[in-house]
Formats: sequence, C-alpha cells, structure tokens
Amino acid sequence: MNTSAMAQSGRFRARRMARGSVTEGAARAGFAARGVIYLLVGALALQIAFGDTGRQADRGGALQELAQKPFGAVLLWALGIGLVGMALWRLSEALFGSVGKDGRSARKRLMATARFAFYVFVAYSVLSFAASRHQSGGSSDQQSRDATARALEIPAGQWLVGAAGLVIVGAGGWIAVRAVLRKYHDKLRLGQMSRRTRQLVDVTGVVGGAARGLVFAVAGIFAVRAAIDYEPDKAKGLDDTLRTLADTPLGPWLLVCVAAGLVLFGVFSFAMARWRRV
Repeated sequence: MNTSAMAQSGRFRARRMARGSVTEGAARAGFAARGVIYLLVGALALQIAFGDTGRQADRGGALQELAQKPFGAVLLWALGIGLVGMALWRLSEALFGSVGKDGRSARKRLMATARFAFYVFVAYSVLSFAASRHQSGGSSDQQSRDATARALEIPAGQWLVGAAGLVIVGAGGWIAVRAVLRKYHDKLRLGQMSRRTRQLVDVTGVVGGAARGLVFAVAGIFAVRAAIDYEPDKAKGLDDTLRTLADTPLGPWLLVCVAAGLVLFGVFSFAMARWRRV
C-alpha cells in the first residue's frame, strides 16, 4: 500500500471514529443538556412574567435553580459533562465534516468551529459552577456590560461592538427563519417518528426556534444601541433582554409567549437528542 493510500485509509478511520457510537452519545448528551438549560431559563422567565422578579432568567439562574434540587451537585456535573460532549462533537464536525451532502464544506466547518468554541465556554462555566457553587463573572447582564465596556475602550471599539451586535441580530433572524421553514427536518430521522410525533416536534421546533431567534435579535439590537450611544450599560444579557419584553406595549404577555417558546425549545432539544442524525 503506497503512502497516499495509507493516508487516505487513516483519514477514513479517523472520520469513522469521529462518527462512532462514542461521538454520537456525546452529541445526544449535549442536546439533552441544552434542553435542560432552556427548560429552566424558560420556566424562570415565566415566573418573572407573573411577578416573581427576584428570579434570574439566564444560565446562571438556571444553574442556581438546579443546585437547589435534590442531588443538585450530581445534576450540575452531569449537565457540564453533557455540554463537554456537545463541544467534542462540534470539534469532530470541524475536523472531519458533518452529515449531509455539504457537510465537509468550509462554511459548515467554520460554523462547527464557532459552535465548538461556544460550547467550550458554556461547559467551562457550568463545570466551574458545579465545582464551586459560585457563578464566576456575575450574571449574563453584568458580563455583557463588562465585555461591551472593554470592547469600547479599544481602537475602533464602537465599530466592533456595533458589528458584533449586527451579527447577533442576523444570527437571531437566521435562527428564527430556519425554524419557521423547518430546515431542521434535514437533520432529523423523520422516518422513525409517527405522524403525531412529527407534528409535536414541529410545534416545538418552529415555536421554540422562533422564540430563541427573537431573543438573540433583541439582544443584538441592544448591543448596537450601546455602540451608537457609547454606553456599555445599554448592552443586555439574556435576563435583561427577557425582562425588556415585558416593558413593551404588549406588556408581560409578550414575555409569557417568548418564555413559553424557550420551554418548547428545551423540549425540541430533547427531540434532537433522540432523533438527530449525527
């Protein structure tokens, strides 16, 4: 066997290992962990909408809520390990490509790399909380303000913050549109679902994805405003973004709808854990 053939065989074995049962299990654990976080954030946002303003509807608040449950420490570690699994699966997609006809394209690998970096950060924050029971860096709102303030201090900081805000707005719109168009069908094993199950998955995928996209877009708008006005305090994390929805002319009912959507997205994540093609 020549060197080229050996290299090709090695790459094939690496791709097969990357898509093996271990990686598949890691991906499914990651989707389940994501589902838990969105369920908790959505439930906390619902409580805020109905008057319990002492809650914190973001990842930190979700972890605090989980820590107070029976076997909370075990649940936190399981959540963090699940998110590590998601990060490793995204890394395998970046290195070896994902499922689908264009899964090995540069665009898909770049997106997988960005998702890998994101889930590394999220997994680290969850595991750090599990180890110390202290949310390092404060709430998502404080983290957003601090990051915006630091970015505004560097040369061309206003432009960078504004551009980042526009990217987040675009990402939110992209998430919502893809959800409404049911683009996730391409990634699901629809043949393994009954007709009733497919209908339920579509409700959670469309409504949940649209709500998630809306939250991203609104957070991006606040980042753009912070850049234009050169005021980092106008940047908002997840908690403040959700609370702002209750201050619209629609009142708390808009927050109720979005919060319910985030709960549905959590349920949709569980469906992805069960039927996602990996």
